[in-house]
Amino acid sequence: MSDNLVTYESKDNIAFITINRPDKLNALSNGVVVAIREAMIEYRDSDDRCAIVSGAGDRAFSVGADLKDPPRDPDLWECMPGVGVDIDKPLIASVSGYCVGGAYVLVQFCDLAVASESADFFYPEAQIGFCGGLIAGCAARIPYKIAMEFMLTGKHFDAQRAYEVGMVNKVVPNGQHIEGAMEYAEVLRDSAPLVVGALKRFVRNTVIPRGPSEQAGLAHRDLLAIRRSEDQQEGGRAFREKRKPTFTGR
Repeated sequence: MSDNLVTYESKDNIAFITINRPDKLNALSNGVVVAIREAMIEYRDSDDRCAIVSGAGDRAFSVGADLKDPPRDPDLWECMPGVGVDIDKPLIASVSGYCVGGAYVLVQFCDLAVASESADFFYPEAQIGFCGGLIAGCAARIPYKIAMEFMLTGKHFDAQRAYEVGMVNKVVPNGQHIEGAMEYAEVLRDSAPLVVGALKRFVRNTVIPRGPSEQAGLAHRDLLAIRRSEDQQEGGRAFREKRKPTFTGR
């Protein structure tokens, strides 16, 4: 991963993707977002069959966007599973401490979530005056009025409240969030991958509504794939050389 801002480890076909910036409470800098995207692609293309996503240390999963070095290129949506990178294998968020703003969006796009008793979820963007919009999908995943309370008021949800409203699947004692996630990961690793993948696609593509920022991200993803493609470079070369281009679909 880029500069070890995110680490990727594999053990017994379970991937451990860790935001590795504990001195900054795992804040999402531009480099971190690049590295998360790289980790998601590595997981998608690997033989690993389940992944646990966490933050280094116990103080924070992540405090969200680094305001001194915010995600810009790529934008935050590019590292999100199901938006920037389609992944048909399960992801489990393992949360300890603060989980703020865009970091909660990452948890939202994971399939399951485990929180330690110290977990503190909040979304302060309405109170600080900016928004990327990906959070809107929260209202498709938990009850509407709870989602609006969380998104609009900046109110802190502790681990128990998050469990009660469906943000997380399980609350575990402090220091045991990875172990708690492993209980799910071992089941998912040993499950039929074709079934798991099909159910993920069914839910992602037909069941859960996508918010405007998700839709925009998906469209931008397809356009970026063309812009970054060998075919676009070949088309430009052929035009300059006044010849017929040879496209390869890459």
